[in-house]
Amino acid sequence: MRADHSRPTGPATGPADPSVTVRDSMTTSLPPDTDTPPDPAAGLLLPVPDDDGAPFWEYAARGELRVQTCADCDEPRFPPRPCCPHCQSFGARWQRMSGRGRIWSYVLAHPPLLPAYAALAPYNAIVVELAEAPRIRLVGNLVAAPDAALNSVDPARLRIGAPVKAVFPTPPGGPTVPRWMLERP
Repeated sequence: MRADHSRPTGPATGPADPSVTVRDSMTTSLPPDTDTPPDPAAGLLLPVPDDDGAPFWEYAARGELRVQTCADCDEPRFPPRPCCPHCQSFGARWQRMSGRGRIWSYVLAHPPLLPAYAALAPYNAIVVELAEAPRIRLVGNLVAAPDAALNSVDPARLRIGAPVKAVFPTPPGGPTVPRWMLERP
């Protein structure tokens, strides 16, 4: 016996209500009096600061890149934690960095992704080695401007070793997540 695959076998696709927009398998209701789409940053994952890392996010909100450093042996450490992995001291201070570094590694994200990210794909995620502390590597995105979209840089411009500098976008809500721009656009 052969199955007949020539006819639809499920509910009709597409919204019946014109106030509903379907994008990337995510349904979003729009107010009936507007055609304004939802905020493009909606649905992006945001960091959840903990007690050890809270100062990092507070400094980032002020436009400063700081790294936790041992108060006894002066070794920088990231991610932030209560005890120095080098000398086991519990003393720490937050040292200001220049915000300069180089691309140590990168990936280009392609679907399947969470819906908010799929709309931006392909976009980059880079690992930056800090100039003053080469063992400290931060993950972020290479962007054309501080508040630009994650996909604002042509993937052909990504190069291992390219010099970058930290920039701090103005978020609509939530913590300021440092991003990176090429030093030589």
